[in-house]
Amino acid sequence: MARLVLSDASPLIVFARLDGLDWLRALFGTVCLPAMVRTEILDRGDWPGREALRAALAAGWLQVRDDAIAAPQLPDLDEGEAACIRLAIGHGEPVLILMDERAGRAVAAEHGLAVAGTAAVIGMAKQHGLIPSARVVFEALLKSDFRISRAAIQTVLERVGEAD
Repeated sequence: MARLVLSDASPLIVFARLDGLDWLRALFGTVCLPAMVRTEILDRGDWPGREALRAALAAGWLQVRDDAIAAPQLPDLDEGEAACIRLAIGHGEPVLILMDERAGRAVAAEHGLAVAGTAAVIGMAKQHGLIPSARVVFEALLKSDFRISRAAIQTVLERVGEAD
């Protein structure tokens, strides 16, 4: 099991909008994010769910980690994804990164890092009894501007016994 769970912006924004931040706390205990991700989610405009993230930070289970790790350079990724990967590489113990963007996930995998996306976390929430239906959560997610492949949804629905 990962000793450190790091999150990029996308999963945090999605779960804040879905009223699902408590799922992260229940599944992982403490979730950390690089300072750059904190800036991305809290300092760039007002959006539904932002205050829930502020509350999670204030409660202490969502924590900013500002371990300055300069290498490796990851120029093809956005700053938040790169910061997550650098922090994970520098940690030295098992780390799970919550990240949705395909390029970031691929780079993390190249570095031998474990990655789970929003879809996988929804499946975990269902398996742990935190939500009654993954399908209902995916339906709400699809009504938002979040992009997720039907294949990813189907894989999770099959895993949790909700496939058609």
